[in-house]
Amino acid sequence: MSHDSLSAWYADFFTELPNAFWRAAVPEELTGDEVGFVVRAAGLRPGSRVLDVACGSGRHALELARRGCLVTGLDVSAEAVAYARVAAGAEGLDLDLRRGDMRALPADVVAEAAICMGNAFGYLDHDATREFLSGLAALVVPGGALVLDYGFVAESLLPGLSLEEEPMTFGGVEAVSVNEYDVARSRWLTSFTFRRGEQEHRGTSVQHVYTTAEVVRLVTEAGFTGAELYGGPDGTPYRLGSPRLLLVARRP
Repeated sequence: MSHDSLSAWYADFFTELPNAFWRAAVPEELTGDEVGFVVRAAGLRPGSRVLDVACGSGRHALELARRGCLVTGLDVSAEAVAYARVAAGAEGLDLDLRRGDMRALPADVVAEAAICMGNAFGYLDHDATREFLSGLAALVVPGGALVLDYGFVAESLLPGLSLEEEPMTFGGVEAVSVNEYDVARSRWLTSFTFRRGEQEHRGTSVQHVYTTAEVVRLVTEAGFTGAELYGGPDGTPYRLGSPRLLLVARRP
């Protein structure tokens, strides 16, 4: 796959094998911690409207719904959305789950908070990222919040960088990854091979790497203010080498 063909790489990447791998890879308590952070940081309460994009298999959307929020989840993966719908139905949760591209946000949604968790923020190229953030600003009400979760911010990724990763297995699915850093475009490219028995799925993921200051500038340019930077869901301040950036900003 050429580098130029990766602009919408995620459109056919998230089939059942990679989705099953990541569903098994994340401990339930981490989801609880992350949603607790979102609730506190965004000032959510029962009845608060939340847009979760890209919602994946619904782990944040489901937990937010359990806490009484009115959640719209958007994801490009038909398998992930179907999985989340079954999970919501099994618990009797009222969730508005939709299949769609993060480059085309729903026009009928108004929210007290928009969240983008699990590194989806880094999926898009620069122009599309700007449009994405502007689109979120248009649907968040005044006083509402934006929460970004981004593990590929430069200050997290680049210190001690190693391209080598050991194969990992979660939920019976093995993931083998080969990494490359595209210096000219500041992109982290990972060629994945997922295997379970005779099943195999290959795909290349793209994470656009921004510095923290660049993320703040992008968010501010889109119409959010007062960006707060955290290094984890426990609310520790973000610093060089923190494993991820959790950014919270407000719509004035």
